[in-house]
Amino acid sequence: MDYQTILYLLIGILTFDFFLNKILGYLNNQSRKQAIPLELADIYDEKKYAESQSYQSEVFRFSMISSTFSFVLMLVFLWFGGFGWIDEYLRGIAPVEPLTSLYFFGIIYLASDLIGTPFDLYGTFVIEEKYGFNKMTAKTYLLDKLKGYLLTLILGGIIASLFIVMVMFFEENFWVYFWIAISIFMIFINMFYTSLIVPIFNKLSPLGDGSLKTAITNYSKKVGFPLNNIFVIDGSKRSSKGNAFFSGLGKKKKVVLYDTLIDNHSDEELVGVLAHEVGHFKKKHIIWSMVLGILQTGFMLWLLSKFIFSSEISWALGGNVTALHLNVFAFAILFSPISTIIGVFMNLFSRKNEYEADAYAVETYEKEPLISALKKLTSDNLGNLTPHPWYEFMNYSHPSLLKRIRAMKQVK
Repeated sequence: MDYQTILYLLIGILTFDFFLNKILGYLNNQSRKQAIPLELADIYDEKKYAESQSYQSEVFRFSMISSTFSFVLMLVFLWFGGFGWIDEYLRGIAPVEPLTSLYFFGIIYLASDLIGTPFDLYGTFVIEEKYGFNKMTAKTYLLDKLKGYLLTLILGGIIASLFIVMVMFFEENFWVYFWIAISIFMIFINMFYTSLIVPIFNKLSPLGDGSLKTAITNYSKKVGFPLNNIFVIDGSKRSSKGNAFFSGLGKKKKVVLYDTLIDNHSDEELVGVLAHEVGHFKKKHIIWSMVLGILQTGFMLWLLSKFIFSSEISWALGGNVTALHLNVFAFAILFSPISTIIGVFMNLFSRKNEYEADAYAVETYEKEPLISALKKLTSDNLGNLTPHPWYEFMNYSHPSLLKRIRAMKQVK
C-alpha cells in the first residue's frame, strides 16, 4: 500500500470515528427527553429534573465543540504533514534514538495537554461550577497538572524508553519481551495503585470507629471476607460527586470510599455499596479483567510489530525517513476500529460483571439499600435516566440504572 493511500485511510478512520461518536452522542442527548420510567420516578422532583436536563444538554454541546476542534486540528496536521515536520525538526537537535522518539512522544503529549487545558478549565470551573459539582481551587488544579506532568515524565519516560530500546534490539520480536515487561507493570500497578499513586493526588485515611465501620465489619465477617483496609478518600477537595472502588490483590486489597459518598448516604446504603464491591472480588472480576487487559495488550503489540518498520506509514505522516515514533502514532489511529470493537466486547463483559456483583449484594445483604444508594448517586450526579440503547451498548461499562434495578428485583 502506497503512502498516499495510507494517508487517506488514516483520515477516513478518524472521520468515521468522529461522526460515529457524534451520531451516538446526539441520539443519547435526544433520548434523555423521554418520559421517566415509573421505577425511577422518585429520583428527581420537577426542579431537579429540569436541572439534570440542562446539565446534560450543556455537557453535550460543550463536548461537541471541544471534540470538533480536536478533530479538525488532527486533520489539518495530517494533511499538511505536521507530524513529519516535527520529526524533521527533532532530528536536527536529537538525531540519535531513543532520544528522537522520546522527544517526539513528549512534545505530542505536552501539546495535546496544553491544547486541551482551556476546554478542561471551562468544563471544570464554568460548567461543573455552575451545577455545584466543582470544589477544586485554582491551586489544586495547578498542582494536579504539575504532579501529572512529573508522573508522566517518570513512568511514561521509563516505559517509552524500554519500548524503544526493545524495538532497537529485538526488532520484530520486540513485542514478546515488551508484553512480558508491561504485563508485570500492569500487575504491579493493580496491586499498589492505592498505596503509591492515589496518595500523590489525594489523602487516604483509615475509616474511623463508629456505626459504619461496625456495620461493614459485621457484613465482612458474615460473608467470609477479611477486610482490614477500609479507607476514606478526600474526593470533596475536587468534586461533590461520590464514588467507591476496590483495588489490589491478596493482602493488598483495599476498599476506598469517597467522603462525599459517606456524607450523603446511610450506613445501610454504604454497606450495600460495599457488598457490590465484595461481589466483584468474590466473582474474580478484577482478576479476569486484568487477564483480558493483558491479552488485549499482547494482541495489540503483536499487530504493531507488523507495522512498526513500514517506511510508507512514516511517509504518510509527512516523514522523510522511516521513524519508529511516526509509525507508532499512525498505528494508534489504524488500530482504533479494532479497539472500538474490542471495547464493545469489554463493555459487555463489564456489564455482565456489574449484574453479578449486584446479585451478590442482594443475596448476601439486601436489595433496597443498594437500589436506594444507586438512585441517590444518579440524582446527586444529575445522571441521564433514559440513555439511548445504542449509546449504552457502545459506551456504558455499567448497565443503565433502570436495568440494574429491574435485574435486582428478579433476584430471590
